[in-house]
Amino acid sequence: MSRIGRQPVKIPPGVEVTIDGTTVRVKGPKGELVQSFHPDMRVERVDGTIVVRRPSDEKYHRALHGLTRALIANMVVGVTQGYEKVLELRGVGYRAAKQGSSLVLTVGFSHPVVIEPLPGVEIDVPAANRIVVRGLDKQAVGEMAARIRKVRPAEPYLGKGIAYLGEQIRRKAGKAGKVTR
Repeated sequence: MSRIGRQPVKIPPGVEVTIDGTTVRVKGPKGELVQSFHPDMRVERVDGTIVVRRPSDEKYHRALHGLTRALIANMVVGVTQGYEKVLELRGVGYRAAKQGSSLVLTVGFSHPVVIEPLPGVEIDVPAANRIVVRGLDKQAVGEMAARIRKVRPAEPYLGKGIAYLGEQIRRKAGKAGKVTR
């Protein structure tokens, strides 16, 4: 059996889980998430936990088993704690601002870049060089953070650009100059 798939997902107090065939609905203090899963996977509620079972030991079913369990666990964490990714802008004159619900980035282009958040995702700018992406859905938060980073990824020569907080940018040496003999 899959190491991840066989672990039951604990349902914390205050979280309501509804299983309707292949659809799982998780409702908690921060909100509600709904996800449909492959019809071969059986999702059951057993003694305050959610258990995922697979029909066979085929490679395809083993992969789906762990995936289904991980997605359900992410839903439970999302409605109780939520997810957050922090990005930082590195570079002289690089800054971020919030305009309504959208994000405005000034990152060395001839024009500011405006980014609209995905549904269910909130963007916050606590400082001019820091962006916080929050939401219930782990996938949506990661996708929004990746879209923001893609505008100007941190480059290896000067280290300028948008990077995740704590990300180490591998620096490269520049040109060595002309060698004279």
